Amino acid sequence: MQLRPPLILDLDGGVLPLPQARTLALQHWHDPLRFACRNATLSRFATEVLRPLPAQLGTVMLGSGDFHHLSLPLLQHLHTRAPFQLVVLDNHPDNMRFPFGMHCGSWVNAAAALPQVSHVHVLGITSADIGLGHAWENHWRPLLGRRLTYWCMDVDVGWASRVGMAAAFRRFDHPEALVAAFAAEQAQAPQPTYLSIDKDVFAEDVARSNWDQGRFQLEHALMVIEALRTGGLVGSDITGEVSHANYQSRFKRWLSSLDGQPDVSADDLPAWQQQHQQVNRELLAAMAAVPTAC
Repeated sequence: MQLRPPLILDLDGGVLPLPQARTLALQHWHDPLRFACRNATLSRFATEVLRPLPAQLGTVMLGSGDFHHLSLPLLQHLHTRAPFQLVVLDNHPDNMRFPFGMHCGSWVNAAAALPQVSHVHVLGITSADIGLGHAWENHWRPLLGRRLTYWCMDVDVGWASRVGMAAAFRRFDHPEALVAAFAAEQAQAPQPTYLSIDKDVFAEDVARSNWDQGRFQLEHALMVIEALRTGGLVGSDITGEVSHANYQSRFKRWLSSLDGQPDVSADDLPAWQQQHQQVNRELLAAMAAVPTAC
């Protein structure tokens, strides 16, 4: 059995048309959800939008990476018979502390606590978010509890060994070595997987995002997808498109400025979105070839 056709949650107009995709018009949720939201708002979205949907969905397209925290209610929406691992391709850990609710960079901590999630792997991190200067901002519980592993490059994570978390940090010199090590580990112990891809994991020549970007080429993501074939996929989502935010909330404008998010040029946007559309087609084709795990 294969994954169902893609589902586009059209929150920001960032996802261009895709073959066989179903689209839900959700622009009225854009401002309440983008970048960050209260936990009550996220719960309301899950109840009003996700609950009426089938338990098993095709790959869900979330739009901008500013909506990556919607992966959490998608995980909660799943009905599976057995535990599964969560594999996240992302240039950031998405495991940062955020005291005001749920943030696109904080959701992994909550995902790692879900009883149905056996382990979380975040692959492709080059962000300084996991360096010594931001160590205190990371949630340590899933790292110390062997529930979360960072697979990273280009950042000094020596501090982790000094606090007993060396096993949770896998550092590599280049993407080929990282992907090869991950594939070898999966070959030894395959298991069902929920796959979440934030395209800021890619280098800028692959797909431009509104966040600082990593070093993956498309081939590296395709190799990860292939490594998950034996265990199969229970679900998947893709985020990281480019779109205009235009936050109505002054608080969100302030938070965005703290994270150094650049404005997206109106002149560049059409070409960048076309670039994303092609990458989406290739990712979706690869994931459609992976069996669905029940």
